[in-house]
Amino acid sequence: MTSLDKPTEDTQADDARAVTEAALFEAFGGVRGMVETVLPGLLFVTIFTINKDLHLSAIAALAVSLLLVVVRLVMRDTVKHAFSGVFGVAFGVVFAMMTGNAKNFYLPGMLYTLGLGLAYVVTTLAGVPLMGLILGPVFKENLSWRTRNPGRKKAYAKASYAWGGILLAKCAILFPLYWWADTAQLGWVLVALKIPPFLLAVWLTWVFLAKAPAPIDVFAEMEAEEKAEEERRAAQAAEHGDTEAAGGRHRREA
Repeated sequence: MTSLDKPTEDTQADDARAVTEAALFEAFGGVRGMVETVLPGLLFVTIFTINKDLHLSAIAALAVSLLLVVVRLVMRDTVKHAFSGVFGVAFGVVFAMMTGNAKNFYLPGMLYTLGLGLAYVVTTLAGVPLMGLILGPVFKENLSWRTRNPGRKKAYAKASYAWGGILLAKCAILFPLYWWADTAQLGWVLVALKIPPFLLAVWLTWVFLAKAPAPIDVFAEMEAEEKAEEERRAAQAAEHGDTEAAGGRHRREA
């Protein structure tokens, strides 16, 4: 390696890290996505801790979730993260209202976390790590990493195991509290465990993918193939036209 090669490689590595960071922010919602995830639950537990009013707490949490969606719509921003928050809060509100137990506001989200953690582990054991399915379209590689890019498949497997382990560890803390703690205690622990485990999982994903081979842009490949096919057809048409022109000249000369 010459002294001129190293800056180029360093620049490429920096570019790969920047692309990975941007993709992770897009996939997981960035700072605003974290706020939208935390705010409804924080509002619920705050109001319930103060006045123990299940209905007021639930309505406030649902209202702020809807407000976050409206804000995104007004700003013409993507609403997928806000909508997922609305559905999660709505399930919690319905479940708590139906059972009359404020603690059940958190149960659907806890069950979702448990299922997601198991999904990360099971899909990775099956050879199709869930993180690859989530991030493949974001990196424009779709499923090419499964057969054509083993280094990225390995990175996706590591990231999926990290997410699965972190989520299952979180469940190991929360489910005993669901049975033993009161609503306010469970709620505050849930709020406290929203961001740090998430950031740890995202950081580990970034570490694994930043060291992995670059993604194969299957969309660019398809565009290149289409362009090559168009050029081939144009060349054949031109050749066919030249042949016909030559034939016409021969007939006129005869």
